[in-house]
Amino acid sequence: MSKTKVAIIGSGNIGTDLMIKVLRTAKHLEMGAMVGIDPDSDGLARAKRLGVPTTHEGVEGLVKLPNFDEIDIVFDATSAKAHEYNASILQPLGKRLIDLTPAAIGPYVVPAVNIGDHLDAENVNMVTCGGQATIPIVAAVSRVAPVAYAEIVASIASKSAGPGTRANIDEFTETTSAAIEQVGGARNGKAIIILNPAEPPLIMRDTVYALVDAPDLDTQEQIRNSVEKMVADVSAYVPGYRLKQKVQINPIAEGSPVETLMTEEPESAPTHQVSVFLEVEGAAHYLPAYAGNLDIMTSAGLQYAERIAALKAEEATA
Repeated sequence: MSKTKVAIIGSGNIGTDLMIKVLRTAKHLEMGAMVGIDPDSDGLARAKRLGVPTTHEGVEGLVKLPNFDEIDIVFDATSAKAHEYNASILQPLGKRLIDLTPAAIGPYVVPAVNIGDHLDAENVNMVTCGGQATIPIVAAVSRVAPVAYAEIVASIASKSAGPGTRANIDEFTETTSAAIEQVGGARNGKAIIILNPAEPPLIMRDTVYALVDAPDLDTQEQIRNSVEKMVADVSAYVPGYRLKQKVQINPIAEGSPVETLMTEEPESAPTHQVSVFLEVEGAAHYLPAYAGNLDIMTSAGLQYAERIAALKAEEATA
């Protein structure tokens, strides 16, 4: 069975981790090219050693590669601003784009929540590492009870954040906040990221706070069950994804000024706060296991690409 060839633009931490995943674990994909702009980058050097075609001339170099026409899917692991340019070159040439930057040109995809919704899109956005970790939890809660407000805090090791991630901090908060609402189903969303410089580096941690209308014990139990099921769904493609402790649901104290958190009036007044604490351990395909932010982002992109390639293979044999 022939596999779908993919290219990766961006030879930094995320792009290199993704390349190794494609080479080691992909069922329906194979590497067609690794693209960078620094000829001395570790990612390009690794790609060459592994027999992957490379170019250090960016998207223009990709287009000039002899096997460019064989490549169907292009992952972009550069920066939000760079993705806008790359998309302007590649989309007219018929390439499917999976955007691992916060550019958010195309629709948001979080595999555990909506992987089947945008399989025909020319350009999809994988939100952010924090979004991939927390939006499934917000969605799990909102399927049970209205979420008036959801706030996520993603804490990652400073060593796992390369130049592209650092250049996209503002875009991270904006894109993740929007996806919390559009994909997670919260009425109001907010995102915060922390680059933790602790030594030794700490594993990625994520916290989700949601204000919900869940006045009875049965609804609260349904929320817990929904969150636990969602954690299992995400861990099916990100094995290091797990609850750090049991889901906490506490009544909102009388007089708490929760309305100050909301830019939109909720459909129903929130009665309880749901707190979910997560840990994401990386598979250590490139950086050590503390870099769960790499693992969840590249695993999500890979999951989506595998689904597209599997559908293509089915159509070819039908």
